Formats: sequence, structure tokens, C-alpha cells
Amino acid sequence: MATSPKLIAVAGGCILALYVGFIVVEKTHAAATLAAETDANAIPDVSLITPRQSPSKVALTLPGTIDAWYQAPIYPQVSGYVKMWYKDYGAHVKAGDALAEINAPALDAQYAQAKADLASVMAKYNLASVTAERWRAMGRSQSVSGQSVSVSNANEQSAKAEVDAARRNVDHFEALEKFKTIVAPFDGVVTARSVSVGDYVSSGGGNLNATGGASELFTVADTHRLRLFVSVPEVFAYVLQPDLTAEVSVPQYPDRKFTAQFLTTARGFDPNTRTAITEFTMDNANQELWPGTFASVALKANNEHSHLYELPSSALVFQEKGMQVATLTSDSHVHYKHVVVGRMADSSTEIQGGITPEDRIIDNPPADLLEGDKVNVVQPERGYNQSGFGDSK
Repeated sequence: MATSPKLIAVAGGCILALYVGFIVVEKTHAAATLAAETDANAIPDVSLITPRQSPSKVALTLPGTIDAWYQAPIYPQVSGYVKMWYKDYGAHVKAGDALAEINAPALDAQYAQAKADLASVMAKYNLASVTAERWRAMGRSQSVSGQSVSVSNANEQSAKAEVDAARRNVDHFEALEKFKTIVAPFDGVVTARSVSVGDYVSSGGGNLNATGGASELFTVADTHRLRLFVSVPEVFAYVLQPDLTAEVSVPQYPDRKFTAQFLTTARGFDPNTRTAITEFTMDNANQELWPGTFASVALKANNEHSHLYELPSSALVFQEKGMQVATLTSDSHVHYKHVVVGRMADSSTEIQGGITPEDRIIDNPPADLLEGDKVNVVQPERGYNQSGFGDSK
């Protein structure tokens, strides 16, 4: 039996109605889901921490520089050409050992001239002395006037003064002649040699480099002991006590630790860095450590603020009204508390007041988090919490 057109139209209308109904239901469900997700996303996720008791010991690691116990750049005292050098880089020397020799013909000529001048004035002095003695003898016999005897005595004294001056001039050049040999000022190691045979050096200025400046001929360092220099921040200056010991690590010995003893501090802070230069001493009997070495210096001392609590610096909120932290109430709403901040380190900050051990504090709160906002508490992924502060649920 053939299907009537009316029946086909009714069936098509039913299918269309079902399709339209399905589309409406899907859109309604999608809208509801989107609204739910939007509402959920409007509530920020936060992680919580609890205040941590400050440790009884404070520890910090700072960069430092190892220097020689004594270190002397050596300059020439005479001008001339380097005749020979005897000690190279790394040579162990004793006080007085010859490092180099300078050929100074101009100085030699001045020295010879000074000795000739001394001989000349000495001859004049001898003549004046003999003449004065004769005049004194004649004066005793009343053969000549007293005035003539006084003049003769004065001539003798003048000649003697010229001899003394000439002798001092000879001594001066004699001392300079000794400076033609460059010697080590103390026992140590030659850490630099800046000359070679034939170089011209000038008195007090060393040889001239490419820029026209003077440089030292040698550098000698006494390394049986070493000095360690560390710039200690102002907030940690209280750790600088006479019995302070530092643990030192250096790049060339990654698996070893060295010990340094506190010696002194500058007792003044650099206004540019707010640090104080602090000096430690280190034994180096085996010459294992070299001057100029970079050192990682670990300091430990009793913490005078161990009764306080610490928070990660990321939990602090800087507001116009002062420093605050965002805490979580029992009904999961945000409440800001004012805190009094103590010493601030790179990763943590001491809190002198404003919080209790029971406070649940939001770590790294979002910038747009407001008072009374509702939040979702989440646990950070494993390994994400690097602050060392306990999580609070």
C-alpha cells in the first residue's frame, strides 16, 4: 500500500522536532558547563605554608677571594737594560735571592764621577789641613795675627764639609749600584715576571707596556699562609665574632673543604654594596692553594633571633600600608595581616611580629587577590615546593 504524503509530512515534522530539541538540550548543557567552569576558574588556586621557627644556627654562603699572606710587586730603582733574569714563574725564592740584573752604564759613569769628586775634595782638604796646622803653629809663637789663623781654620772646616758631602754622594751612588741586582724581599714564590733580556726599565716605574704605563718587573708572594677576603652583608654582620670559623670550597678541589679563621673586619660598610670587608686566615703549608683563587665561603654562627619565625620571601605582600601576608580563614577566605619584618635573606625572611604558628599563609599570592576573596587550596606538585616550609591543609 502506498504511503500517503500526509503521513510522510508528519514523520518529517517529528524528526525535525526531535533534532531541534536535541540541539536546545545540548546548548543548555554546554552553557551550564561553561558557567560552572567559569565560576570555578574565578576562584584562584593557592598553596599554603606555615611559619617555620628560625634555626638555632644561622648559615650563609658568600663568595670570597684568596690572597697571599704577603705580596710585593717589585720595581727597579735604577734605569737601564735588563742584562739577565734568573727566576721565572713559579720559582721558589729566599729573601735576597737575585731575580734579575740590570745593565746601567749611565749610573756606572755617575758613580765613577762621584768617586773622582771625592778624591778631588779630599786632596783639597789635606792641603787645607796642612796649611791650617802651620798657621796655628805660627799663631802660638805670635808670628801671625789671630785673624789669619781663624781664616785658615775656617778654610780647613769648609774643605772637610766638602769631603763629607762628596762622601755622601758616593754612598748614594754605591747604594744605587746595589739596586742593579733585583732581589726577592722575602721567602716566597714568583707569581709574575714582566721583563725579558734587553728590556729597558726606568727608575721606580718598571718597563713600559703598550699603553705607555709602567708595570712591575716581578711579583713575589709569600703563600705559607693565606688571607681570605669576604664581603659580609650588613644584616649578617652580627656573625663576625672572634671565634668564627669558615668552611672554604675552591673550584680546583671540588671534593675538599678547607678551614679559615676569622682575623678582622673593616668595621665599616661600603655604602654602595652595604657590605663589610672581612678577613680570614688560612694555613697553606703544602702550597696547595694559590693567590687569586675564587672561594665559596660557608659561615655558621649562633642565631640570636632563634625565637622568631621565618617565611619564604615569596609570601610577603608589599602594600602602601606596609608589609603584609595573606592568610586563609577557616571558611577559605583571604585575610591580610600586617607583619613586622626582620632580617631578609635571598629565600626567607624573619618575621618579628604579626603572625602565629597556627596561621595558614598563602605562598606567592596572586597580585589581584583581595581581602575576603574565596580561594581553592591545592597541593603543589612533587618537587615544586623548594622553600623548605611545611604545607598547611
